[in-house]
Amino acid sequence: MNEILEKVRRELREASDEKTRQTGLGYFKEEINLYGIRAKTVKEIAKQNYSLVKSRSKKDILTMCDSLWESGMMEETFVACLWTEKRVQAFAPEDFSTLEKWVHRYVNNWASCDTLCNHTVGDFIQKYPDHLAKLKNWARSDNRWVKRAAAVSLIIPARRGMFPDDIFEIAEILLMDRDDMVQKGYGWMLKEASKPYQKEVFDFVMRNRAFMPRTALRYAIEKMPADLRARAMEK
Repeated sequence: MNEILEKVRRELREASDEKTRQTGLGYFKEEINLYGIRAKTVKEIAKQNYSLVKSRSKKDILTMCDSLWESGMMEETFVACLWTEKRVQAFAPEDFSTLEKWVHRYVNNWASCDTLCNHTVGDFIQKYPDHLAKLKNWARSDNRWVKRAAAVSLIIPARRGMFPDDIFEIAEILLMDRDDMVQKGYGWMLKEASKPYQKEVFDFVMRNRAFMPRTALRYAIEKMPADLRARAMEK
């Protein structure tokens, strides 16, 4: 396993450049660690090296991904996310503890949060919906990224019309959060839910708009017709 990880890291280093790194740093307010690689190139490296690990056991792959997350390098977390996304259908309920550890211990920026949660965690929740209760616990965390993770894990299920009651419950928990990353996260979740449930999301916004942060409100109504957006934004 170490040889594969060393190969991945060598290829990431060789693909990096300082200009891309400096540009990447500009997308984040918090301190992050970057090699400086275009997203398309990271995906190519992840895909090429997955061919070396796809025959490995789930345990081996999770162990390698744990090492990638532990490194703190953003592009390594992307490789881990892409590998777990490919294997998530083989996950058992007990594997949620590994995903939860990564969210709580290693996620420290919106890109790693969204890359992990939009797909691997979201796919896991669709397979094991009884774990929605865990996301509601995440929404009550003191950690901004754990709270954002609770919402963005439901982006794709929301788009598919799944779990509306749970989506609104998480939005209620996060409703007045002061962190803009959390506001954007649950606003995005509501925006996706508005595609199959426009009336329900609109009613939620109108019911709560007096104290709902404007950032979250604007995200939630972004895909609605102009007349509904105007009504929601009225003072």
